[in-house]
Amino acid sequence: MALKVGIVAGEASGDTLGAAFIAAVRAREPGAQFFGVAGPKMIAAGCEAWESAETLAVMGVTEVLRHLPRLWRLRRRLEARFREARPDVFVGIDAPEFNLGLGRRLKGAMRTVQYVSPQVWAWRQGRVRSIGASCDLVLCLLPFERRFYDEHQVPAVFVGHPLADRIPLEVDRDAARRALSLPAGATVVAVLPGSRLGEVARLGEDFAGACARLAQQRAGLSFIAPMAGAAVRELFMSQWRSAAGALPVRMIEGGADRAIIAADVVLVASGTATLETALCKRPMVVAYRLGAITALLLRTLGLVKVPYFSQPNLLAGRRLVPEFFQEAVTPRRLADALEAELADPARAAALTREFLRIHEALRVDGARRAADAVLDLVGR
Repeated sequence: MALKVGIVAGEASGDTLGAAFIAAVRAREPGAQFFGVAGPKMIAAGCEAWESAETLAVMGVTEVLRHLPRLWRLRRRLEARFREARPDVFVGIDAPEFNLGLGRRLKGAMRTVQYVSPQVWAWRQGRVRSIGASCDLVLCLLPFERRFYDEHQVPAVFVGHPLADRIPLEVDRDAARRALSLPAGATVVAVLPGSRLGEVARLGEDFAGACARLAQQRAGLSFIAPMAGAAVRELFMSQWRSAAGALPVRMIEGGADRAIIAADVVLVASGTATLETALCKRPMVVAYRLGAITALLLRTLGLVKVPYFSQPNLLAGRRLVPEFFQEAVTPRRLADALEAELADPARAAALTREFLRIHEALRVDGARRAADAVLDLVGR
C-alpha cells in the first residue's frame, strides 16, 4: 500500500524544506502520496495542494491576532480533510503555532511530526510539554535543539540544516561579484532588512541611515540589497530615499546568497539570513526589532531565556557577531559596528574559521535524514 503523507508548510522556507523532504521520501518510497498546504516548490515535487503555503505567512504575538479567526477556520477545515484522507503521518513544516495545534488534534489518528522546532529553548520554555502532546517526533535543524528535547523527554532527531547542504563549504567571492557586475575594487556592503513587510517597516530606515553614516566614514563603498519581492522593494526604496538620500544602492530581486557571497560585510535582520551569512563565511552585523507591544510582553513576562538571538551566536554559544535588539537598533550603532568589522581583517579570518566549523556540523544531508526519521517512525 502506498505511503500517504499529510503535510502543512508555512511560507517560502517551509516550501523549500518540504520539496526536498518529498524528494527524499520518494527516493525510498517512489509511490508515496503527499497532500495538504504547499508552496510552488512542493507542488512541483508532486504534492497535492489543498491550500497555499502563503496562507500561514503571519508572525509576532500581536500581529497574529487579527488573523486568528481565519487561521482557526483553516485548521478546522484541514483537520476534517486529514481525518477523511487518513494519511500514515502528518508532517507540519515550520509554522509551529498553527501546526502544533493541528498535530494535537490529529495525534492518535495518525503519527504526527513537527519539522523545524519552534524556538522553545529561547522563550516560553514551558511549551515543551505541549509540543510533546502534539507530536510523536520533532525534527531539529540545529544540534542544541535535540539536546533540549532530550532533557525534557520529548522524542527528537537532529537532521541538519538544508542551507548547510545547499551552500558549498568554500564560496567564490570573485565569481559572485562578476555575476552581479560589482566594481572589482569596491568594498561591498550587502543590506538585508528582512523578507516580510513588517520586518522591513521596523528596520529599513535604520538600515538605510546606517549605510549613509558608513559612507560618510569610508570611501569606495558599494551597497547591494536583495529584496524578497516587489512590495518589500518599494517600501525599502522609500525608506532609503528618506534616510540615505541620493546614496547609490543596487536593489535586486532575490539572489540573497549571491549578494552575501559578494560582500565584505553584511547588515542583516535576525532570522535564517544570519545563518546563510555565516555559511557564506561573511562578517555581519545583526539587528532585530519587534512590534512595541510584542516586545513589552516578552520583557515584562520574562519569557526570553537565552542571552543571544542571532543564529551564529546561538550556535557558537558566545557573542560571535554583533547583534542589536529593539531600541539599541540605531543608525549610529549599526554604522559603528559595520566599520569595526571592515577595519579588522584578522577578525574576519577568525570568523571564517568559526563559520566553517558551524557549517561542517550542520552539513549532514538534512532532507535524507528527515525522510529516514519519518519513515522509521511509521515503520517503512
